[in-house]
Amino acid sequence: MTDARNILVVGGSYFAGRVFVEALCRHPGYAVYVMNRGRRPLRLAGVHEIVCDRHDAGAVRQLPSLPWHAVVDFCAYRPEEVTLLLQNLPGTVRRYVLISTATVLRSVSALPMDEDTPTLDAPSPDPGGSYGFQKRLAELEAQRVCLERGIACVCLRPPFIYGAHNYAPRESYFFDLMARGEQIIVPAPPQALFSMVSVWDVADVCISCLENDRVSGGAWLVSNEELISYDRLLDVLAAASGQPVQIRRQPVRVIEASRIPLPFPLTEHLVYSGTRLRDALQHEFLSLAAGMARTYEWFRARAPG
Repeated sequence: MTDARNILVVGGSYFAGRVFVEALCRHPGYAVYVMNRGRRPLRLAGVHEIVCDRHDAGAVRQLPSLPWHAVVDFCAYRPEEVTLLLQNLPGTVRRYVLISTATVLRSVSALPMDEDTPTLDAPSPDPGGSYGFQKRLAELEAQRVCLERGIACVCLRPPFIYGAHNYAPRESYFFDLMARGEQIIVPAPPQALFSMVSVWDVADVCISCLENDRVSGGAWLVSNEELISYDRLLDVLAAASGQPVQIRRQPVRVIEASRIPLPFPLTEHLVYSGTRLRDALQHEFLSLAAGMARTYEWFRARAPG
C-alpha cells in the first residue's frame, strides 16, 4: 500500500481509541500505526503496533519517519505531552487531531453550552476540575505548535462517552445492578440534565476529521442533542435490556451522604450542543436509544456466564 495515507494513533488500545482504530481499519486507503505502552495489544490485521512511551523523547524520535497524513491523539492530558510528541516525531505531519473534553468549558447558566462558551482559565473547584484545565492547556499548546509547524489542528470535545470497551463505570454501573436484580437509587426530581455521545459517533467523527478541511483550526463539541436525565436514561436502559428496572428516588443529600457512586451530575446541568460539528461534517449522531441498545448487546456478549 505505497499510496496509503499514514495515520498515527497515540493510545488506541482503550475505549474510544480502540473503537476508532477498529472503524478506521474498515476504511480502505489508510496505513494504521498505533503507538502506546503495549499493555493491551490490539492484534488487529493490518495494524502496525509500536510499543513506545510518549513521555520518552528519545523513544519518540525512533518512530518511523513517514509522511503522516494525520496524528490522532487520544491520551494527551497535559500541554507538555503535546509539545514532546510534535517536536520529536520523525517525518512530516499534515494534521493533528486532539481528543479533548467538554469539561474545558466553564460552567455557565446559558444552556446548551457550545463553541462560544468561555473556556477554563484556572482549575475549577469541581471534582476533576484540574483535568479539564490541563486539557484546555493541551488544546492551546496543540494550536500553538501546529501553527508554528504548518500543521492543521483539530480539537474534539466530547462530553460523557458511552459504548463498547468503556472502562469507566457509567452505563455498566446500571447494567450490573439490573443484572443482579438490585434496586437503582437515583436523585429525586428535579433532576440534572446532561449530554452523552456514543463511542461509535466519536470514532466516525474522528475519521471524518482526517479529510475535512472545514474543521481545521477549530475546537468542536462532539455531542448528541438529546437532553438526558437519570429517569430518561433508565427508561432507555430498560428498553435496551428488556429487563424491569427497580428504581428508588432519594434526595441528593442522602445520595451524597451514602456515597452512592452515581456516574452523572446530581445537581448541575451539563448540556452541550454538537450542532456546529454535525453541520460541518454532515454527521448524524446515534440516538440514545439506538446507541444504548448497541451498547447493551456488547455488554451482554461479554458478561460472565
